[in-house]
Amino acid sequence: MAANETTEPTANNAPAVRHTLVKKRWQQQLLLQLMVIGPGLIVMEADNDAGAVSTYTQAGAQYGLHLLWLMLFLLPVCYFVQEMVARLGIATGEGHAALIYHRFGKWWGRFSLFDLLVVNFLTLVTEFAGISLASQEMGIPPVVAVPLSAIGLLVLVLTGSYRRWERITIVLCVLDAFWLVMAAASHPGLAAIAHNLVVPNPGPGGWTPNLVMLIVAIVGTTIAPWQLFFQQSAVADKRLRFSDLKMARMDTLIGSIFTIVVAGAMICVGNVLYVHHIKFTDPAQMAHELGPLAGYWVRIGVLVFMVNASVLGATAISLASSWAVAEVRGWPHSLQMPFQQAKGFYLTYVVGTFAAAAVVLIPRAPLQLVIVGVQVLSGLMLPSAIVFLQLLLNDRELLGDYFVNKPWNNIVNWLIIVILFALSLVLAVQQLVPSLFPS
Repeated sequence: MAANETTEPTANNAPAVRHTLVKKRWQQQLLLQLMVIGPGLIVMEADNDAGAVSTYTQAGAQYGLHLLWLMLFLLPVCYFVQEMVARLGIATGEGHAALIYHRFGKWWGRFSLFDLLVVNFLTLVTEFAGISLASQEMGIPPVVAVPLSAIGLLVLVLTGSYRRWERITIVLCVLDAFWLVMAAASHPGLAAIAHNLVVPNPGPGGWTPNLVMLIVAIVGTTIAPWQLFFQQSAVADKRLRFSDLKMARMDTLIGSIFTIVVAGAMICVGNVLYVHHIKFTDPAQMAHELGPLAGYWVRIGVLVFMVNASVLGATAISLASSWAVAEVRGWPHSLQMPFQQAKGFYLTYVVGTFAAAAVVLIPRAPLQLVIVGVQVLSGLMLPSAIVFLQLLLNDRELLGDYFVNKPWNNIVNWLIIVILFALSLVLAVQQLVPSLFPS
């Protein structure tokens, strides 16, 4: 027997159970990281959903690489916001909806829950809209692809195993790395990428209302309100402990970097249409145009990974809603439980999923307009969601001295809130009084 293995005797003459001991420190750290990793990576990469694919590729198609600097700006924002969520989940062992309900009272709890459910449902519609657009371009009728996708999402969740759901979802997240391959095939140019990453430049059209609306949409799709609820509930469901905080932060950092890199790759893919002066309608139309320009496999890749993005987003958003409703209602709410033990939790997931799928099947629905509009709405609602998060992270009675925000946390977070409010205000003024802004 190897020196790093032990054998554990079992009753009734059953075969011995062999365990492998991990003695080296770096192996222990790696094993711990692999056990903790999941909520941070999933919440970040699931946000590169159908709405994100549409928004980022539209940014590339309409403005080329000029908005890459926004991705670099959003990287620390993503991490700081979601790090707070992970810290809050580990410190309290409760979901975000439950904490708002308990700490701010029923009125604010219900207000927050209502906002979340409205935005989540509309966002879930965009996920099925992405599946509909992509499947139609691949020659599969949406009336077939959309219901099958909804059934697949139910099978993914209704297993009574958080670990199984998490492993499958992580695989779907990692598959998004294929966007980097498609970006390389689009030949955007390393010098152009580097320049636009560090030099803010609105492009030849200037700061138009459409550009500001797209920027708000990008912010809304990169940091969405549902992410706050999802990661905290996932951390609680996974039962992470105080000692897991360092690894949970690493999980969130890895997820943030990977998500921003993939988002930048989507912009680079959309840039092909900008270079060739081709009008952008939606990602499916873009994929059709990319065939003769970047190759058949890039066309198919965009469509396949748009479906992958939609499935990722749909399962995470549906779970965020289900966890939130069950937490506020006091129902059992865990992916560790079978259906019979958590009926309300699972039925919320089922009803939301099928209702959103049904909306998408309405004939001649303006799917791309819905997709971008939802991202803007999410961006407008994000500041208020972060305010709740900021107040909770400064609740010393709830968190104690170790988990409460440090002064530098508060400076960074309030700066983020001010910037988001400013973007929302500018967008509102531009829509109401467009003559105040240069065209």
